[in-house]
Amino acid sequence: MRYDVVVIGASAGGLTAAISARRFYPGRSVLVIKREETGMIPCGIPYVFGTLERVEDDVLPVERFLEPLGVETLTDEVTEINPNAKILRTASGLEISWEKLVLATGSKPVKPSFPGVELDGVYTVPKDYHYLKEFRERVNEADKVVIVGGGFIALEVGDEIRKLGKDVTIVVRSRLLRSSFDPEFSEMVEEKLREKGIEVVYGRVERILGDEKVGGVKLVDGRELPADLAVFSIGYQPNVELAVKAGLKVTRYGIWTDEYMRTSHPDIFAVGDCVEHRDFFTGRPHPLMLASTATFEARIAGANLFKLQIVRENRRTIGAYSTHVAGLTLAAAGLTEEAARKEGFEVIVGYGKGPDRHPAKFEDTSTVTVKLIFSRDRGAILGAQIAGGKSVGEMINILALAIQKRLTASELYTLQIATHPLLTASPVGYQILQAAEDALAKLRA
Repeated sequence: MRYDVVVIGASAGGLTAAISARRFYPGRSVLVIKREETGMIPCGIPYVFGTLERVEDDVLPVERFLEPLGVETLTDEVTEINPNAKILRTASGLEISWEKLVLATGSKPVKPSFPGVELDGVYTVPKDYHYLKEFRERVNEADKVVIVGGGFIALEVGDEIRKLGKDVTIVVRSRLLRSSFDPEFSEMVEEKLREKGIEVVYGRVERILGDEKVGGVKLVDGRELPADLAVFSIGYQPNVELAVKAGLKVTRYGIWTDEYMRTSHPDIFAVGDCVEHRDFFTGRPHPLMLASTATFEARIAGANLFKLQIVRENRRTIGAYSTHVAGLTLAAAGLTEEAARKEGFEVIVGYGKGPDRHPAKFEDTSTVTVKLIFSRDRGAILGAQIAGGKSVGEMINILALAIQKRLTASELYTLQIATHPLLTASPVGYQILQAAEDALAKLRA
């Protein structure tokens, strides 16, 4: 079997890479190899525990995207890649040759190493259909669930399980959403979680309690939290085994790639969670793994497979994302104030706050808070954080583009916007403009 392009992996990154390859090079044959017959929509996984009625409601319809484009799919596991011969082998014994290869092998949850992790009732949150079906059934049977972790997946899963009427406790070592938000936003989400009846406990886990089944979680300070299930959401690690075996350059953060998503072999590309991401401003490894980042990288890889397109290159990761927890939408892009100062930037911060409808009497009105971080030297935007209603999910995209284009506070302040009473904040009090104005006043003071 021979194909012009073979993509290993069929989640967000692999799917997008295949679609982009087909659209930019319509005469080329494309094959996607997926290890599981049934894949999941990554960002929808937390919602299979509450909002969605079944795990099946979050299934990723890979063939529906690929078949109309003429992209073939194969359910099998790739066991070996020979970069020199441009051949890969699968668990079923197939040998497939390729001209260009895209690795989109994703990530897996970090497994806890505490005593008691082998007990029945200890779970992580993988992108595994059959695992999640069992996990959901166990959630339905449980009364008390302890979730260890303070990232957005831990919070989303906890919020969803609480909707089922379960007793939910979240254990976090420092503060919630620390990698993406400054303390005032962490406090907002913690307050909302507590209002929903979710307990937030600060501490470090020592062990999982129980004989054969989970009975609780013991913290280092001696506190014991009763639990029927212990859920660990303490991070993800890139799946790099194939890349290592193939002799590609791999760091502790993932597969190394250049700005065109090429690995150390010029005809092998890599995208998504398996790749080492680098921060937009500092060039340091960026730990946040996002489907939006994976698809961004995949579009670059797909466009550059056979011909480098200078305008389609990876200028590093902004890390834009949003989440919705306990009725509060949070979104962030770029550096936090805390991270910017730690990196040595001298910063100015601007705030904007107000309703996202005008007048604020409409039923779906919510208060939106915007925080923008600018460099003091030229007023260039470094980061943004927003909290409020669902409109926040699209507002952050404006600011992600502003960061990517390195806009200044002055340019954001003069941004021309579309507003409507039922859809947006007032043009007089649009929160992004307010925050830019606040920062400008401080810059000129």
